Amino acid sequence: MYDKVVLDNGLRVITSTMPNSRSVCLVILVGAGSCHETKEEAGISHFVEHLLFKGTERRPTAKEISEDIEGVGGIINGGTDKELTVYWCKVASPHFPIALDVLSDLLLNSRFDNKDIEQERHVITEEINMNLDTPQQRVSTLIDELLWPEQPLGREVIGYKETVSSIKREQLLNYVARRYMPNDTVLSIAGNVQHEEAIAQIKPLFDQWSAKELTTGYITDDRQTEARLRIDPKDIEQAHLCLGVHGFSHSHPQRFAIDLLSTVLGAGMSSRLFTEIRENRGLAYDIHSYTEHFLNSGALTIYAGVDPDKVEIALSAILEEVSKVKQAISVSELTRAKELSKGRSYLRFEDSQNVAMWYGGQEILTRQILDIDDVISIVDAITIDQLKEVAHEILTDSGLNLAITGPVDHGSLIKEEPLRQLLKL
Repeated sequence: MYDKVVLDNGLRVITSTMPNSRSVCLVILVGAGSCHETKEEAGISHFVEHLLFKGTERRPTAKEISEDIEGVGGIINGGTDKELTVYWCKVASPHFPIALDVLSDLLLNSRFDNKDIEQERHVITEEINMNLDTPQQRVSTLIDELLWPEQPLGREVIGYKETVSSIKREQLLNYVARRYMPNDTVLSIAGNVQHEEAIAQIKPLFDQWSAKELTTGYITDDRQTEARLRIDPKDIEQAHLCLGVHGFSHSHPQRFAIDLLSTVLGAGMSSRLFTEIRENRGLAYDIHSYTEHFLNSGALTIYAGVDPDKVEIALSAILEEVSKVKQAISVSELTRAKELSKGRSYLRFEDSQNVAMWYGGQEILTRQILDIDDVISIVDAITIDQLKEVAHEILTDSGLNLAITGPVDHGSLIKEEPLRQLLKL
């Protein structure tokens, strides 16, 4: 399903040919994320990502970069996460050379102009303000801070106003020199493109990029001895809550089992939480669960938006469903979860961007690629006993974390102590 080659400088190139596709997507994944930052430079990975779109020597402005791609009907964008930064471009397959040229140019030749830095500093500050005003985003930040207090995983990827306002050009350049290296970067390509032709065009653009000493890892501590609670007051109509527990890493043998457990709990409109909390009780419009996997850690989180006066009722109902899943999972539920998981995976493989991310993401994070058929085989083999074992391991009283943002004044019933008393399974 894919071909892989490692260039002399350590850059890993993966191609997946999709002959029936009319597009091609290029994804550059760099091993630089918020977990690799110091506390004082929080947000610098995201800052760098923004600046790479601001201009190069050949394309001095952001407009010229976007015009070269949009001028052929393509899409270009980037994103920063906790463990990596991604730059991607999707174009009609005849325009592959243009996309490759633009992506390599911004990755290797960005100017980091002082004027651009100051302007983008204000842009990111507004992005921080937007996130603070978006309760779903705010509560997801709060739950990370509870799960991983005073740790890189618990920090906001975008950074904080205090850190973003103080980052200097020299720090940005030093960070790029420290984290942006070919031997910790993957170029993943999917679509109507041939491997040998792609490699022939890639080598001249990247062969002068020098490898450096690779530093990986960051401090993670999942130890927790009692339930944690945090309420963030906000004058909004709904209360937004996240109930989270520690989960499993990228490489944990039970990572696919916890994904299935989350599917049983809160994926889709036939899941336990959706059925009970929304359909049967009418307590929420949006309720779902999701998992995250990192180098040495992970999480399973349940999100819900509810009436502020019904937070205690909703939380009690959610915890009841969580407790029930520890006791029994039916054969039909396991089958539904497997088929939903497999079906969604197959559907994702119809899109060239998803395919490029599938292979590139695994390579950069684990250096081991599972093809979709490998994953399907693993999922098919998971048993009810495995799910119950995982549930009993992670769903414990002392491992619960509850984050809430919403109105706490004016007689609202969102009170800390009653909620703390409810945090039991």
